Amino acid sequence: MADVLSRSQRAGVAQRAAAPASTARPEHVGLGRRARALMRDRVRLFQVGAAVIAVAVADDAFVHPEPGTSAGDHLASGLIPIAIAVLAALAYPRLRAGLRGCIALVFGALALEAGIVDGIRHVLINTASGDDLTAILAALAGAGLLVLGAVTLWDSRRADDPRSRRYARRALESVLAVVLTVLVVVPVGMAILATHVARDPVPVANLGAAYRTVTFTTSDGLRLSGWYVPSRNGAVVIVSPGRSAQVQEHARMLLRHGYGVLVFARRGEGQSQGDRNRYGWSGDKDLIATVAFLGRQPDLRHGEIGGLGLSVGGEMLLQTAAETTALKAVVSEGAGRRSLREHLHIPGLGAVQKWVTPWVVQTGALTVMSNAAPPPDLAHVVTHISARHLLLIRALHGLDDESLNRVYYAHAGRSAALWEVPRGGHTGALAAMPQQYEARVVGFFDRALLAGR
Repeated sequence: MADVLSRSQRAGVAQRAAAPASTARPEHVGLGRRARALMRDRVRLFQVGAAVIAVAVADDAFVHPEPGTSAGDHLASGLIPIAIAVLAALAYPRLRAGLRGCIALVFGALALEAGIVDGIRHVLINTASGDDLTAILAALAGAGLLVLGAVTLWDSRRADDPRSRRYARRALESVLAVVLTVLVVVPVGMAILATHVARDPVPVANLGAAYRTVTFTTSDGLRLSGWYVPSRNGAVVIVSPGRSAQVQEHARMLLRHGYGVLVFARRGEGQSQGDRNRYGWSGDKDLIATVAFLGRQPDLRHGEIGGLGLSVGGEMLLQTAAETTALKAVVSEGAGRRSLREHLHIPGLGAVQKWVTPWVVQTGALTVMSNAAPPPDLAHVVTHISARHLLLIRALHGLDDESLNRVYYAHAGRSAALWEVPRGGHTGALAAMPQQYEARVVGFFDRALLAGR
C-alpha cells in the first residue's frame, strides 16, 4: 500500500510540475514572436532609410550633377557611398543589437547633415531645384535613423549583470563611442560639409571702382565668373578666394594704389561651374586660368601679376606659384593645412598625435567626396617658388594650423618674408592693423611688381 501511495504521489507531483510549464509555453512563444516581429520592423526601417539615402546620393552625383560636370566626374563620390549603404542594409539583420543601433546613429547623423547643408539650406537661401527634394528626404530619413538608433541602443542595454560590471562596460563603450565619433564620424561630416554645402548667392559688388563681369575657362573645361578692374599702374593682383565682403576690402586697398584687381568665384561657388571644395582642392586650375586671362589684358604692360590669398586662397596661390612662373609675387595670409600631408608638419606634434588624428579619415573622405587625389604637400611646394617674391602672414592668435607658416617660411628660401601679426584673428590682420597691413602688403607688391621699370 505504501508503495502504491508513493507511486501515486510521485505521479501527482509530476503532473503539478508539468502543469505550469504547459500554461507558460504559449505566453513565451507569444513574446518571442513579438520580439522577432519588432526586429523585422526595425530592420525594414533601417533598410528604407538606407535606400532613401542611396537614392539621394545617386541623384546628386549622376542625375543632377553640378553645372559643367557630368556623371562620369562623380564615380567615386556616387558609387562608394551607395555601395556602403547597400552593404549596411544587407548586413543589418545579422548584426548584434548594439552594433545595429550605432550604425543607425552614424547613418542618421551624416544623412541629416548632408540633407541640411545641401537641400534645406539651398531652398532657404535660393529656390528649390535639382536634387533638393531627394536631399530633403535624406535629411528626414536621417532624423528617423537617429531615433531608430537611440531606441535600439536603449532596448539592447543589459541590466542582469552586477552593477559594477555593468557600469564598467558602459563607461568603456562610452569612451569608444567618443573616440570613433572624433576620429571617424566628425571627419566624414567635415568632408560632406566641405564638398556639398549649397552655393551662396553672389554678393553685391563693393569695390569702390568701375568693374566688368568676366568669364574664363579652366583646363578641365569649367567656366568661372569674376569681376575685373583694369590696372592704372600696369600691374594686376588676383585676390582669392571668392567675392566675399572681406576679400572686397582687400581689393579696395589695392585699387587705391593703382593696381588692377581680379576677384572671382572659384569652382562650385556663385555662378562658377564645377563641384565645390572648401579646402581648395583643384583650385590651382582655377588660378592658372585667371593668370592666362590676365595675360591677355591690354592694361597689363609687362606681365606683372601678383596674388593675395586669404586662408585657403593663400594655399591655392602657393601651389599655383609653384606651377607657373607667370605669377610673380604672392601674399599668403592664414595658410594652414588642407590634408594629412600638411598636418604631419605641424610643429610640436608627437608621433602618436601625427597619425591618431581626424585628418587620416578626413583626407580619405575628401578624396572620395571630391573625386580627386589630395593636393601636393605645401611644405614641399614652396621650395619651387624660392626664386620669386613671397610674403607669408600669420596671426599669432589665429588658428592652430597657422603655425605651419613657419614651416613654409623655412622651406621657401631667401626671397620669402614672414610677418607674424600680434593682433587680430584668422585672416583679420587688415581689420586689426589697417595702416601697418597696407604699408607692408602694398610695399611688397610695389617692390615685386613695379620696381626696376
